Order: sequence, then structure tokens, then C-alpha cells
Amino acid sequence: MTKKSFILLLVLSLAFAACGGTAEEETVEEPAVVEEAETLDAPATTVAETLDKITFGFIPSAEQADLQDNIKPLMKVLTDGLGIEVEGFVTSDFSGLLVAMGSGQADIGAFNTLGYVNALNVFPTRIEAIAKVVRYGSGSYHANFWTTDPSVCDSPPVIGAFENIDGVPTLILGSETESPDVKALQVGWTFGDDGKIPEVRNIDGVDVTVSPGYACEADLNVLRGEKVLFVEEGSTSGYLYPSLQLKNMGIDYQNDITQVFAGSHDGVISGLYNGDAKFGVTYDDARRTLRKTNPDVGEKVIAIGISAEIPNDVVAVRSDLPEDIKSKIYQILSDYMATEEGAAVMDEIYGWTDVVPADNSEFDVVKQAAEEFGLYDD
Repeated sequence: MTKKSFILLLVLSLAFAACGGTAEEETVEEPAVVEEAETLDAPATTVAETLDKITFGFIPSAEQADLQDNIKPLMKVLTDGLGIEVEGFVTSDFSGLLVAMGSGQADIGAFNTLGYVNALNVFPTRIEAIAKVVRYGSGSYHANFWTTDPSVCDSPPVIGAFENIDGVPTLILGSETESPDVKALQVGWTFGDDGKIPEVRNIDGVDVTVSPGYACEADLNVLRGEKVLFVEEGSTSGYLYPSLQLKNMGIDYQNDITQVFAGSHDGVISGLYNGDAKFGVTYDDARRTLRKTNPDVGEKVIAIGISAEIPNDVVAVRSDLPEDIKSKIYQILSDYMATEEGAAVMDEIYGWTDVVPADNSEFDVVKQAAEEFGLYDD
């Protein structure tokens, strides 16, 4: 059996558990052993002439229970708009959604970038992207490196954020955090009538101003010999891109550091905040996930670096869904995010602010990175 076949079978077993049913409850037959990747893309479950239910799968950016609650308003909007029941579920890991889509257990999937590229590699004709996510005007995002130890900084941390300016990681200082040079919304800021304003949250009945995010320039070689919190091996910004960046710097991401997988982006930030490690990586400013309960997170967890540009997440569907359903799903998502309620709900789920039509060629760079990383080696 090839390495690829073994990995697929392992992923399948994980995914069936992630979807929450016992062997007796599942209608999907146990997968047969396959030796060639090409055979994995045989026809999936046929779409019935009249759909009476659609399932929408999500990967865990936050704790499963929290995300399961957060997606409920979106499921209602999709149900009302399509006239078909839409049920949402959260997989326990990134691989679970890949197999749920490929096996026909899910009809729609909110994929992280690498997850979608991996899914295309395994099931090239069963799924297709209908939308690429936009966050605050940008169709790309980054990995951020974090620390809770200001002594590793070249100079004292300041209010600011990292951005790639002409491909060069650049620390943008102070009030410039509000500028369009920073694509992702930073902790400590929200939107007012005239643009970005300092964020005030009510915590236990008291209005508290959320600390803005702090950052400093630091040599990432400080990670050598340290424990580093990653999301999981299937995460683009929480593992692949930062690991490749370390590799290109001459740092062995497997042997020069101690890898610890927190399972989600907010798990990394929580682990840093609670002192489980003093270094970690997540997508852009994932500190926002902890700001509701710990308004000083932006000051305690400090940005020390940024990755190259990563194409944003995608919404993918089963290729054999009716074309009118695919179009309606895209339009409902787009219209919903243009509303005040939709903007708030999607910010809680994944920080989405808009969607645009997806072009699969945009993801070639991610596939190239995955191939360089050896993810598809037999």
C-alpha cells in the first residue's frame, strides 16, 4: 500500500468519527483499500432530483461547541433563502471536512486554503470552489508569529502590526494600524460610522477598552530550542507556511524546535496567554478570539513576524449539486455579509467580510508549497 493510500484510510477513519455517528448510524459504506490516487475520484453519492436537505461543514477555528452555536444564524439564512433545510456541523479537524465532502456526507464546505488544495488533490472532480473569502478588503492573509517574552525583541514592543510591503515584512507603528496597509482587522479596533475606532466591550457589566495589539521586530532564530504552539498539520497559516518559512531560514521546524499542536487558532492564543509556551503561530491577528474575556491579550501576546501572502479560505460545494443551487448559495452568502447582522455573525465565525468568485489558479502557489513540503509524496 502506498503512503498516500494509508494516509487516506487514516483520514477516512478520523472523519467518520468527526461527523458524529456510529457505524450503525452512518449510511456511507466503509471505504475499500485503494492503491492509486486516480481511483479516489470515482463518482460520489448522486444528488437526488429534489433536494430536501443540504449539509454545510466547517473546520474548527474555535472550540467546536462555540463554533456550532455561531453558525446557527447562517444556517437559518441559507435554509430560508434556498427553501431547503441546511444543517451545519463542525468537524474535529481539517481532514474530517475533506473526507466528508469527498464521500458525499457534506454538500458545502468552508475550507481553509491548504484543506481545499488537499481536497482537490484527493478528489479532483468531486468538489469545486464557488467563492473566495475576503477579509476587510483583502483576498489574502498571513501567518503571524507570536511571543509572550518581550526580551526576545530587538527593541521594546510598540502598538502596531506587521504587513508585507512590496514583499518585505514591515512593522507599521501606532495609529497607522488603522491604515489600509494592514489588511487584517487588528485586536483593539472595531468599525464605527467613520471607519475603524478603538473597541470597547462590556465584560461582566463593565465597559472595558480592549488593548490594541503590540508588536516588535525579532530574529525568528529565537525559536530554536523552544516549544512552539502550532494549530495542526492541516493548517495553512497555523503550520505549513510558518514551517516553510523557518525551513527557508535554515531552522529545522521538526528538530530545532518542539512542536505542540493546540488544535485551533484560539487554542494557540489561549495557550500563549496562559503560559503553556512563549512562542506560537496563527492566522493574522487571532488574538481577537480571546479579547472578549481577556481584553489585555493584545498587550500580553506580541507579534514578532509574518509570513508571505496566503490566498484566503474558500467555500466549496459538491460538483454534482444543481447549478442553480450553487449560484444561490454564493448570492445568499454575499448578500448576508452585506447586512449588519451578517457582518457580525461572520466575524464571529471566521472573520469573513465578503466573498468573491473563486479562481482555482490562485491556489497553485499553495499546491506548490504543499508539494515542496512533501505532503503528496508516495
